[in-house]
Amino acid sequence: MESANYKVYNYRWILLAAFMLIIAINQLLWITFASVTSEATVYYQVSDLQIGMLSMCFMLVFIVVSIPASWIIDTYGIRIGVGTGAVLTGFFGLTRGIFSDNYDLVLISQIGIAIGQPFLLNAITKMAANWFPVKDRATASGMGTLSMYIGISVGMLLTPFLTKGNGMNGMLLIYGVISIIAAFSFILLARDKPPTAPCSAEQEERSLALDGLKEMLQNKQFYLLLLIFFIGLGVFNSLATWIEDILKPRGFSPIQAGIIGGLMIFGGIVGALILPILSDHFKNRILFIKLALIGATIGLIGLTFGTSYWILISSGVVLGFFLLSSGRIGFQYGAEITFPAPEGTSNGLLLLAGQISGIAFIFAMDSFKSPVNGSMDKPLVVLIVLMVLSLFISFRLKESLLMSDKKKE
Repeated sequence: MESANYKVYNYRWILLAAFMLIIAINQLLWITFASVTSEATVYYQVSDLQIGMLSMCFMLVFIVVSIPASWIIDTYGIRIGVGTGAVLTGFFGLTRGIFSDNYDLVLISQIGIAIGQPFLLNAITKMAANWFPVKDRATASGMGTLSMYIGISVGMLLTPFLTKGNGMNGMLLIYGVISIIAAFSFILLARDKPPTAPCSAEQEERSLALDGLKEMLQNKQFYLLLLIFFIGLGVFNSLATWIEDILKPRGFSPIQAGIIGGLMIFGGIVGALILPILSDHFKNRILFIKLALIGATIGLIGLTFGTSYWILISSGVVLGFFLLSSGRIGFQYGAEITFPAPEGTSNGLLLLAGQISGIAFIFAMDSFKSPVNGSMDKPLVVLIVLMVLSLFISFRLKESLLMSDKKKE
């Protein structure tokens, strides 16, 4: 397919598929223990918080590794940057399965997988910019985010059943073998750039990573977006980590909690397929960010106060559809308002904000749960208030110049 100034290549879809697979597996390994917290505490003879640490270590590691990972991605390209994340995911995913009966070794393996995470997630917009034209970048980035949600959804839905049928050891070993296959597939298929750029020269040019970081920190619109991501990703990370503990006091089983959590992510998958495409079609980022925050707040209210299984399922789907799908539009918006700063740097800073808040929200929810029955309803109400605050912040955002220019064409 050609245009007057540039050409795009069909190989971009093969690379995107391999990229999506390794991201999905990395996220599956992150969320593995969320829907089997009770079984894991018994199996390893540790506390709920120690099992939560198997997920929370991803956020702690992200804070340290995110900016160096973004620099490597922007400096050395996709093959080395994402390849590093793929190798770490595959190797430590396998060691987690081999040494699955030892909590300390499982934690070390989780940390190794966690180091690989920013090398994958921070490269989503970089991959889209290298291989896709401007008009399709939010769609391509949405597919990258889609893979995150697929991995999380499969992890939540499948893990309780695999654990029941194969035990904790068997479940972790199955995931380990799959992670090696995904890592090998990406390394085999990875390419940095197509033979010719998918866009005009002025759209392709980016700043150096450190220069771009300085520019971002002087951008008031980016600060507002950081606050929205701080709240939104923090809410998602805390809900994903404590999904079983949130629902257990209301009488729901680990399998039911896994289904609700999995369907929440499934809603995100559907939203990631729809909202970024609509955002590209209507050439509007801000409107869809606002709509997503409204819908996500409604879903969170239902998840907080719902007692019926079907109400909780519906609320989870609504929450996932709007909250998770809006993230990809937000990442693309961040890349546009900070142009010509590198996409990997803007992506990494937004994710970094969500990891910091995720840690804070996870500790807070555990600390302020009811001492009587373990209910997390009060912390959930605080999350609702924060989501409303993020909605008010979104009304101060301005459309990116790139989208404004596209509307004039």
